[in-house]
Amino acid sequence: MELEARLNDLAKVVRDHREVLLTEEAAKNALVMPFLQALGYNVFNPAEVVPEFTCDVGIKKGEKVDYAIRMDERITMLVECKPAHADLSINHASQLFRYFSVTEARVAILTNGVTYKFFADIDQPNKMDEKPFFTFELETARKADLRTLAAFAKGSFDIERILAEASHLKMQSLVAKELEKEFAEPSEDFVRLIAKRIHQGHLTQPIKDNFRTLIATSINALVRDKVNERLTSALNVSNPVEPEQDQADAESEKDGVVTTQDEIDGFNIVRAIAARTIDPSRIVMRDARSYCAILLDNSNRKTVARLHFNSATARYLGSFVGKDETRHPVLKPVDLYQFEAEITARLAELAT
Repeated sequence: MELEARLNDLAKVVRDHREVLLTEEAAKNALVMPFLQALGYNVFNPAEVVPEFTCDVGIKKGEKVDYAIRMDERITMLVECKPAHADLSINHASQLFRYFSVTEARVAILTNGVTYKFFADIDQPNKMDEKPFFTFELETARKADLRTLAAFAKGSFDIERILAEASHLKMQSLVAKELEKEFAEPSEDFVRLIAKRIHQGHLTQPIKDNFRTLIATSINALVRDKVNERLTSALNVSNPVEPEQDQADAESEKDGVVTTQDEIDGFNIVRAIAARTIDPSRIVMRDARSYCAILLDNSNRKTVARLHFNSATARYLGSFVGKDETRHPVLKPVDLYQFEAEITARLAELAT
């Protein structure tokens, strides 16, 4: 998918050059204009992507928005930019609020080049909503986000479809927030609903309090189990066995190998450390009975580290220099951050 590939390239720009994207102009040139290009707009055609578009608001003359997207002689979107390091608060959207009401645009984007917040006029026509209906994060984009973003591309832009989707996304967000509240602290109505299905008899306050605790605990356990299932499934798919694997790795295909949550957490921490110097997708996990190997490029000849987490009495991180392994005692996965220097040095060694 061309859009996904272009956005991945932009995400790499953010990772590699975030420290120099300190001004609004830097964010616009390095990120926002390529973002609009990825959506199919010709940023070098001032009749299509209008820079410094003038929006006269009441007695205020010469008010300008950073970009206006024009299609079929109509302004379809407004884009307001901020520096890449800026947090996009409601205060930053104040200019867009003013501009929105004096143009025919139905969509407005507030961005710092990394985060893109999409606004519409769902609540009241020709008045920009106070909250975005869709937020696109360049560095953490999901497949579903890319599908939503594709609707704003030049070749598929349909304002009625966009507004219908915007209304759906907004309602979905409201439902998610209500569910989040119930998950964190179940309401009286929710407790009664569940308790009546299980408890026979009068619901006294102590019984309801007990159910409230049970519900919150059960929800957290269900969510955790689902996340673990997805992670384990993804890791199994992304880490196929190679012909060159050693005997210890071959045992991972036999019964008795259980990938624990701590091993998954440890792998993600090592990958997070590696992401500072290499593409994190190159870091994979291969679990075996005796240890959990973390490899570069899925090769057992490029062992980055080993997690010795199977013992009930002691846990170790195995770091490497050449073929020599040094075991470092750890209590919990987060302790792996203490060995960032060893992991980074190993990655540099394997890259040579």
